[in-house]
Amino acid sequence: MSNQIALPTLSIGNITVNLPIIQGGMGVAVSSFGLASAVSEEGALGVVAAVGSAMACDEPGLSYQQRSYRGLRTILQKTRTLTQKPVGVNIMCALSDYDQLVGAAVAEHIEVIFSGAGLPLHLPALTEGTKTNLVPIVSSARAASILCRTWAKKYHRLPDALVVEGPMAGGHLGFSLDEIAQRPSLEKIVSEVLAYVKTVEEQYQCRIPVIAAGGIFTGADIARFLNLGAAGVQMGTRFVCTHECDASESFKKMYLDCREEDIILVKSPVGLPLRVIKNAFLDRIMKERESFSCTYHCLKGCIPARSPYCIAMALTKAVVGALDNGIVTCGANAYRCHEIVSVHDLLSELQRECLAEQNRL
Repeated sequence: MSNQIALPTLSIGNITVNLPIIQGGMGVAVSSFGLASAVSEEGALGVVAAVGSAMACDEPGLSYQQRSYRGLRTILQKTRTLTQKPVGVNIMCALSDYDQLVGAAVAEHIEVIFSGAGLPLHLPALTEGTKTNLVPIVSSARAASILCRTWAKKYHRLPDALVVEGPMAGGHLGFSLDEIAQRPSLEKIVSEVLAYVKTVEEQYQCRIPVIAAGGIFTGADIARFLNLGAAGVQMGTRFVCTHECDASESFKKMYLDCREEDIILVKSPVGLPLRVIKNAFLDRIMKERESFSCTYHCLKGCIPARSPYCIAMALTKAVVGALDNGIVTCGANAYRCHEIVSVHDLLSELQRECLAEQNRL
């Protein structure tokens, strides 16, 4: 496939990716070393999700933060054994061990850190003196402005790229339920961010690629955003339905079997909207609070005594197939997935569709 690339390359700081496609980081362990390495090997950019990395560490006597740090390093080391091409790590700002996880990524010389679920305003301080490229995930031009102005003033640097995530994305969303109900279009948000970034590029004589994310499903979608001025796209849902995805087969089957009306928004214990597929566990916790003891304290904003369930446990159980006690997160287009394919075949399909749409446009 690498000899038949029809799409533009994607440059992020000091790296260049053959395809302008980033596989979104999906936790807990939905995108781990298996998926991320396969995507990077095929010419796109694979991304490991840092959330839940404590699962990869079974050393006794360690704190949750210590297990997360060592677990993430273990996952990234496994990824390196499968590909020598650039890979990324997605680290949510909402994580209580955010600083330690950034340290683990830096220690493994990972090429790109993606960071959302809040604004990573102090991320440059954690990576100073390294070659790691930093890509914040924002949901508006206002957020992009706050972040760029803060980084420029405090750290004399700017993002190496920006991911602009719209309201159709999966997992935790950077919008309120009221904002989502107003149906803001990703095209409008991306256009506004592109206009703002242009002023920053002119002021600082730099280049900040803008990457569209959230609801992008086909190669025609990719072509549309490239035509709009985006440098690339980020996709998550399509990569769940691949053989290489690290989630269990029953997790993937939830995508194949769900209908559009099965995909709903719930309030996460951290206070953000969370897009999920309805199941018996959700029906149960919507009626009564689940009894649990917090052994993680993995999210900064989570207050266990007020939470109806432990999201860390629910996500962990789902990814290994214990769906009666788990939550399956997804993007708004998950119902459009109908088969499990290889990463190679998926990227080939997306390229063909994108080229056809580019020719039509």
